[in-house]
Amino acid sequence: MSAGAGAAAGTSGAAAAQVIAEATKASGVIVRVSSEDFSRVLEMNDEPLVVHAMGGVFTKHHQYLTSYRGLAFFAKADGLLELPANCQVVEAKKIWLPA
Repeated sequence: MSAGAGAAAGTSGAAAAQVIAEATKASGVIVRVSSEDFSRVLEMNDEPLVVHAMGGVFTKHHQYLTSYRGLAFFAKADGLLELPANCQVVEAKKIWLPA
């Protein structure tokens, strides 16, 4: 590898790290909770908005995401959760969370 190629690779690596850092900042704080605790968070919210997606490679599971007081709450469940009647649901193809 030439010196120029090495410098370019280092620059692109730094750029990738910056993109990851920005994505993490943009996503805010994500709290992983049990499905029972997720349901409790929904009960505390007057008009909850939930994002739902299917996840998993070998074993499929339901993923749920909502926000409450500036925090994002995430839960996984084997089956569908019973959501409150006043809950708005957005179906997503995928929910991605930073590692």
